[in-house]
Amino acid sequence: MVAQQLWLLRHGEAEPHDSRPDADRRLTPRGEEQSRAAGRALAALDLPVHLAFASPKVRARDTAALACEALGVTPLEHKPLAEGFDGEEALALVAASGRDDRVLVCGHNPDFEQVVLDLTGARVELRKGAVAGIRLASGRRGELVALLAPRVLARIR
Repeated sequence: MVAQQLWLLRHGEAEPHDSRPDADRRLTPRGEEQSRAAGRALAALDLPVHLAFASPKVRARDTAALACEALGVTPLEHKPLAEGFDGEEALALVAASGRDDRVLVCGHNPDFEQVVLDLTGARVELRKGAVAGIRLASGRRGELVALLAPRVLARIR
């Protein structure tokens, strides 16, 4: 039996803050490659994703779409991921997925670092394009099972 898992993918590198309205900021070419690398790495590690959700902000939505190409799943837009996403919301998404499923969410900091802290007690730095994996046994607490920086994800084939 596999426990439910929550995988957090922070959006890839994006255009500068002053380039356009925040919700419309796009990925840079580097951010696009970070996104593809995250999806390839999760696929290579044999971590099938059953459900994927993305913030409606362009950079996160595009990150999810690029990563999910390698995972064979279509990300769904989830408005709470845009801002203020928390541990409660994360648990609700995982609970809605069913037993023994992996859920991938693509969004933003500081929300994701706070979700990791809330669910595992771990303080982490989640860089742009990084992935954190949390195994949820029962209840509201989980175990941090992976923290993969973009440069590590790029090397996993």
